[in-house]
Amino acid sequence: MRVVLLSGSPRPEGNTFQVVEECAGVIREQGLEAEVISLAGMKIESCTACSRCGKEGNCVLGDGLAEIIDRIRDAEGFIVASPVYFGTARGDVMAALQRIGMVSRSTDHFLSWKVGGPIAVARRGGHTTAIQEMLMFFFISNMIVPGSTYWNMVFGRDPGEVWKDVEGMNTVRLFAENVARLIKKIA
Repeated sequence: MRVVLLSGSPRPEGNTFQVVEECAGVIREQGLEAEVISLAGMKIESCTACSRCGKEGNCVLGDGLAEIIDRIRDAEGFIVASPVYFGTARGDVMAALQRIGMVSRSTDHFLSWKVGGPIAVARRGGHTTAIQEMLMFFFISNMIVPGSTYWNMVFGRDPGEVWKDVEGMNTVRLFAENVARLIKKIA
């Protein structure tokens, strides 16, 4: 059993990536595999609504997202984390989620009954808007989103500042544990 964790930060070692790595560690402690994928260095395009994914079985845009979709398709869980820019999730994160969702809906509905959810990382604000924005993807894809003790948000600007947000880190750790525990219960 495996969970794919997508870090939507352009910074390969930034706060969002650090939060994702911490969640992956929690999932591994629960006895599941955890695969971290970073969008850093990628140029994710927006969906063009070409409908070719329904015929081809995967997205045909050649930016590397089709390989990520294959990894998600074979997993039982999917967590996505995004830094917050101007009060919302990064544009390329939402573009990726929209394309992943379109491929699922146009093919075998591989997202249905996967367990996961969103995490937002920001300096000061916009967390709840970003979480709500990403959460729409999980719900419309018929996925299961477990809770935690608070919203899945962590505060931090400069790399490493997220570790000072003890409550935020504890919240996302419990969320990651709940994802793993629920996957095991469903199995």
